[in-house]
Amino acid sequence: MKLIGTALPGALIIEPEVFGDSRGFFYESYNQAKWCDAGLAVDFVQTNVSRSARGVLRGLHYQWPNPQGKLVSVLEGEVYDVAVDIRRGSPTFGQSAGVMLTAGNHRHFWIPEGFAHGFCVLSEFATFTYQCTALYDARADAGIRWNDADLAIDWPVSEPLLSDKDRRAPLLKDVAPERLPVFAA
Repeated sequence: MKLIGTALPGALIIEPEVFGDSRGFFYESYNQAKWCDAGLAVDFVQTNVSRSARGVLRGLHYQWPNPQGKLVSVLEGEVYDVAVDIRRGSPTFGQSAGVMLTAGNHRHFWIPEGFAHGFCVLSEFATFTYQCTALYDARADAGIRWNDADLAIDWPVSEPLLSDKDRRAPLLKDVAPERLPVFAA
């Protein structure tokens, strides 16, 4: 597996080694020993799968307290995936990193705890999977508005299909400090 850094320390693009021929392909989407060897000792406790139509934007979501790290990838279609550092006191607070995840490029995106996450679908449909380091906790569920001007995310859609929850999410500057994770150097 190949690890590619992003503008956000800790948020990584992961390219698995893909073995393929005329019959198809095979790759390890996660290997605990290889992750530990790379200094990424995480335990996944929940795996989610979602399917969304073209133009759907989900995010920017996070949990606090009880944060989740997420390893995300696309099984069908293509999405533009984004992580935003929302850790109070972080040198990259409010900054984002984005990556194209497609069924064809087999890339994964590691989004550590303390980051908000979102994606928009660019293909007719996309089947998206995420492995999480903590169970979903409805009491800790939170979000940041997808088009917060202070975040300056260059989304490849201008009028996405949004849930009511995502449409009403607050701007980052309007989130109470105690509802945001804290940076630990």
